[in-house]
Amino acid sequence: MSLTTQIKEFALDIGYSKVGIIPADSFPEYIADLTARREMYAFYVNGPSRPLAAAEPRSLMPTAKSIITTVYDYSQKSFPKELTDKIGRVYQARCYNAPPERINGARPELMREFLRKLGCGVGEKIMLPERLVAAKAGIVNYGRNNFAYADGIGSFIYLTSFVVDQELDYDSATVKVGCPEGCSACLKACPTQAIYEPLKLDPRRCIAFNTFMTQERIAGSHIKPEIREKMGTKVHGCDICQEVCPRNQKRLTEKLLEDEFLVKVAQDFSLSQMLNLTDEFYATSIQPLMYNYIKERKYFQRNAAIALGNLGDPANIPALAVAMNDPEELVREYVAWALGKIGGRLAKQVLEESLNKETSESVKKEIREALLK
Repeated sequence: MSLTTQIKEFALDIGYSKVGIIPADSFPEYIADLTARREMYAFYVNGPSRPLAAAEPRSLMPTAKSIITTVYDYSQKSFPKELTDKIGRVYQARCYNAPPERINGARPELMREFLRKLGCGVGEKIMLPERLVAAKAGIVNYGRNNFAYADGIGSFIYLTSFVVDQELDYDSATVKVGCPEGCSACLKACPTQAIYEPLKLDPRRCIAFNTFMTQERIAGSHIKPEIREKMGTKVHGCDICQEVCPRNQKRLTEKLLEDEFLVKVAQDFSLSQMLNLTDEFYATSIQPLMYNYIKERKYFQRNAAIALGNLGDPANIPALAVAMNDPEELVREYVAWALGKIGGRLAKQVLEESLNKETSESVKKEIREALLK
């Protein structure tokens, strides 16, 4: 059995749905596109991932010869409606950058270990352009919503690649758009018009980006009011452009087995508890799903405040009133916005009482603006 065959069969055996292999060449088209939109993607280009360097794999791993790329189907079980309104499916599936002690984190570790046993040197921390890699290997094609699609699955997939120092047998490319001709469902459905043309996304307007990348250390913690208004109840990720896609309807309408872990989380999950976050709720309902980007709890609380404001239900005012005493300025700012969004006598009363004792100028500003609504 050839080295290539052994690798592909092992990948399928441990749960990957598709596997392909390409030479470890550079990706000039990716470099050109990212460079042309550098301002839009400054948080990424200038971040620790070093994507422009990784787009030339041999600059980070001189011995690199091949890239093995895989598709994991994370939509094999159903997702509770109570959670899909709030949390993206890929995060519910616990497969995005999963820690090694979790099953979806153990899978790539098993792959790396197997490759080393076969005598392959394996690159570490090379942030490849995964969608382009997988398309060049023929295991995905593109959607106009910027997602990669795998035949028979759709776009609810997670891509993982491995750079190795062995020459292998290479696959043929499918770098093409597989959407129905003339379809623009995703562009029309995006509430913030983040998809400004087919295959082009402005991350700064993307709801998912605003739920987790708007942190002081990454892209600043401020979310523009016009974006907040469009976020609905999304607190970590957004699937709208995938949910409306005709190519995903078969999977979305299939009768799938329930994920019992998610069923349990959904039963206990509430935005008010996410807002006034206790250690227990963080450990049981937040951290198991949303460990990916956010480490500081105040950002979860901020997102919950926005969601509660967008719900517009006066029944949530008591929980927001409690949060107006939170020690974090950021939380109080967004709680004030949420109270202004809900409006009414009780919300106004909470805002006025909070203004009298507030010491932060930024929070005072948000309260005054909320009182004008």
